[in-house]
Amino acid sequence: MIVRFGFVAMSMLLDNASPSKTMTYASFSKLDDEEAALRKLERIAEQNLDNSLRLLRHCKGSGVAVYRFSSKLIPLATHDALQGWNPFPVLTDKFSAIGAFVRDNGLRVSFHPDHFCVFSTPRPEVLAKSTEDLDYHVRMLEAMGLNETAKNNIHVGGAYGDKLVSGQRFVEQFGALSPRLRNRITLENDDKTFNARETLEIAESVGVPMALDIHHHAVNDGGESEASLHGELWPRIADTWRRENERLADTGQSAYGGRAGAGNGGEEGMLPPKIHASSPKSISDPRGHADYVEAAPLLRFLQEISGSVPAVDCMLEAKRKDDALFQLMNDFRAMDARGEGVRVIGPSAIEL
Repeated sequence: MIVRFGFVAMSMLLDNASPSKTMTYASFSKLDDEEAALRKLERIAEQNLDNSLRLLRHCKGSGVAVYRFSSKLIPLATHDALQGWNPFPVLTDKFSAIGAFVRDNGLRVSFHPDHFCVFSTPRPEVLAKSTEDLDYHVRMLEAMGLNETAKNNIHVGGAYGDKLVSGQRFVEQFGALSPRLRNRITLENDDKTFNARETLEIAESVGVPMALDIHHHAVNDGGESEASLHGELWPRIADTWRRENERLADTGQSAYGGRAGAGNGGEEGMLPPKIHASSPKSISDPRGHADYVEAAPLLRFLQEISGSVPAVDCMLEAKRKDDALFQLMNDFRAMDARGEGVRVIGPSAIEL
């Protein structure tokens, strides 16, 4: 099994490369000329998109094939007071350049809308806002010219006093979304409410692939044993990706521009299952993310599922971003040299 590693949004190694520059609405509203203020927002968005392309070039040059975009590429994009503003025409060339680079270099990219994007909510106004936020993320992927292999990862949401009812409400409200939105989703277990089994059951019900977060599972395991996670849940999680790849193939869509991708190891143009990994910040804050990722616990999990699928993509959610990824690879190289059941096959990939 081949495992590729990626990082989230920011680089700790590049200077002045933030893709998340912003302006608060308070600052925006103080500007007397609204048109000039909107142009300023668009210039900030252009800088964010330029830096996103710079980050993708950094990924390519560093041998990293898995990357998550910042959700803050367009400041105030979904603010209620700016509903009549459409920045996408101005940003067409910038988005197109990013999409072309992704396709030309066989990269796997995604977004992760924030925790306000919830489809288990009992409040109609929150549901409407969540739908608007998801639409914003999908529009960015469409502006890049990327097909439905480029996903948005979300959580089920809150329990609102009755987790069973909330889960059922998610199924109903998510199911009412257009296929254009539904087909761009992966569903992830969270660290407090919907555990891996509950999230998997909902993902199976609505027909989307599940991204297993192994750190979230460690702090919110729902009483599952390790044997249950590896022996029962993981094969079902992998099966959600098999079904998604079948759907994509039926609609003529493939990943990595139809290529297997750098070190993918899977079938031509297929999406490997994606997992998330991080290490606890401390004993007193086990849910928080540490600066770096401990190699040994992650390797143990990967060895447990080795052979179940040809390949897995692992998004690292460490505070030190790309620095943490490269440190993890250094740790794996040391393990490889000691014969600890891992072989490093590239700058950001291992084989088990």
